Amino acid sequence: MSLIAVVEDNADNRLLLQAILEDSYSLVEYDTGVAALEGMANQVPDLILLDISLPGMDGLAVLQHVRADARLSGIPVIALTAHAMLGDRESFLAAGFNGYLTKPIIDEHLLLRTIAEGLTT
Repeated sequence: MSLIAVVEDNADNRLLLQAILEDSYSLVEYDTGVAALEGMANQVPDLILLDISLPGMDGLAVLQHVRADARLSGIPVIALTAHAMLGDRESFLAAGFNGYLTKPIIDEHLLLRTIAEGLTT
């Protein structure tokens, strides 16, 4: 079973993702970018769902650290964000994310499809 790291500071969003994903994937959850980087050094996930607006270190900074770490650099990272303005998707993909999902998660099938696509790249 693939391991997904959920990096999300909002407990309600983590619970929603857990409810949707727990039957198909193993999950490890982090509420800050620093905690995620520390945890992923010991337990390397197959895919990362990464919130952009995190306390302390935002998702873009976390992504830079992931891409700079030889053990983590090839992991697909999906931006999970409330940033849904025109051009945001393109900006996040250009920054190095493999996918982009907006919050709140309304379309469970889109979430599952985006994860499946990320795992097969």
